[in-house]
Amino acid sequence: MDSIADRFRLRLLPALLLAGGIVVLSSGLVSYTTATEPGPTALALTPYEPLPTIDPSLTLPGAESGAAPSPTFPPDRVTTRIVIPRLGIDLPVIAQPPSAGDFPLCGVAEYYQALGQPESGRATYLYAHAARGMFLPLLYASRVNNGKGLLGMTVEVYTSDDMLFLYKVVEVRRHQTSIQPAFDDHVGLLWLQTCEGPTLDTPKVFVIGQLASVAPARPNAAHPAAHAWQCGGA
Repeated sequence: MDSIADRFRLRLLPALLLAGGIVVLSSGLVSYTTATEPGPTALALTPYEPLPTIDPSLTLPGAESGAAPSPTFPPDRVTTRIVIPRLGIDLPVIAQPPSAGDFPLCGVAEYYQALGQPESGRATYLYAHAARGMFLPLLYASRVNNGKGLLGMTVEVYTSDDMLFLYKVVEVRRHQTSIQPAFDDHVGLLWLQTCEGPTLDTPKVFVIGQLASVAPARPNAAHPAAHAWQCGGA
C-alpha cells in the first residue's frame, strides 16, 4: 500500500503545480494568461464556505520538524481572503473541495492544506491561476525588473477567526520548479504562487511576504462568499 507521503506526491502535489495559466492538451484546456484572450468557461459549482479544518495527515517527511505553533494559534484557523490593494487582487481563499477533483478552481485562491496557516509557525501557501480576476497581476509584476516593484507591497490575509494579518513582500522568486522551500520554512512566511507559462512543467512565481502586524477584522470582511468554478476541467 502506498504511504501517505507517496499518495500526497502523486496526487496533491501535481494538482498544486497546475495552478496558473496552464494548458492540459488531453483535456483541451487552453492558456488564459494573456489579457487579450477570453476567460475560462464557467462551469458553475454550488457556492461553499472555506473548509473549517486542515487534514493533519497531509504532511511530507520532515514537515513536522518545524517550529511549534504559537500557544494562541487556533487549531481550526484557516485563511479565508487575500487582498493586495495595489494590484487590484481581492479573492476568497478556500481549500480544494473533494467534489471538485484535483485541478485548482477558478474565481478563488486556495490554501495548501499540507502546510500552515498564519501564526502556525509554518508557511502559509496560497495559490491561484495566472488569469484575469485571480493572480495574473502577480505574474505581470514579476516580469518587470524581476518583480522589484512588488517589494514592500502590503498583502492582507484574513482568517476564519476574524483576524487580519498584514504581510510585507520581501522577496520575489521567478522560474521556480519546486515547492520544497515552502516546506523548509519554519518561520511562518506567506508564500503566494502562480504559474509563468502554458505547459505542465512550466516554472512558477513565488511572492514571499513577512508578517508585519495582526489585528481583529470585521466578520463580514473576513468571510467573503466563494463563488468558484471549474476551469474547463482536468
